[in-house]
Amino acid sequence: MKSFIILHPLISEKATNMSSLRKYLFKVAMNATKPEIKKALKEKYNVEATDVNIINVKSKTRRLGQTIGKKSGYKKALITIKEGQTLDVLPH
Repeated sequence: MKSFIILHPLISEKATNMSSLRKYLFKVAMNATKPEIKKALKEKYNVEATDVNIINVKSKTRRLGQTIGKKSGYKKALITIKEGQTLDVLPH
């Protein structure tokens, strides 16, 4: 399985609070599907996912003075893991 499907965990206050509900947020590859994300999570972190929800975050226009640029969009996955399992993704 390709290890670049799950890019990295998304750490925020809201994501940290959801970990008590066995839900974790990850930034994933744009072409990743739900079954691929489940398999990659099993291989990378050795936990079983019960549910995968995908959110496509759209790109945004940003401006600095007269220069107009674009902030790239990305895909994130909200993953619920099996009861009794834990996942340590917070940086130490």
